[in-house]
Amino acid sequence: MKKENLSLPTGCILRQATPADIWSIRWLVLSAKLDPTQLIWQQFWVIECEQKIVACGQLRNFSGAQELGSLVVKQNWRDRNLGSILTQHLIHSATQPLYLECLGQRLANFYHKFGFVPIAFEDLPRSLQRKFKLS
Repeated sequence: MKKENLSLPTGCILRQATPADIWSIRWLVLSAKLDPTQLIWQQFWVIECEQKIVACGQLRNFSGAQELGSLVVKQNWRDRNLGSILTQHLIHSATQPLYLECLGQRLANFYHKFGFVPIAFEDLPRSLQRKFKLS
C-alpha cells in the first residue's frame, strides 16, 4: 500500500468511538444504505469535525481475519480525503488479515489504491465466507 501523507481539515479529529456516538454512526450507515445490523460501537473509529461526526468506519473481528466495514463519509464532507484518512488508519490498526466487501467499480477503484484486490469467494477464510454468504 502506498502511504499518502494526508492531514485532517482544521477543526477535525480522528478518534475511537464512544457510547455517545452510536446514534450518529447508525444515522451515517443508514444514510449510505449499508447493513445496520452489525454495528458494534467499540469497533468504530470516527472523524469529528466542528463537534459533529462526519465519517465512520469499523474493523469487525472474525476468526483469523478482520473486515473493514461501515466506512461512510457524510455527503457534504466528501472530497476532503476523510475516507482515505480513515481507511489508512483502519488498515494500520488491523491485527489480522484484512478483507472488505465492495459493491461497485468506483468503490473498488478507491480501495485498490490501498492494496485491496478482488479474491474468489472460496479463497476467503471460512469465518468470512459465512458472513458474506448472508450478505
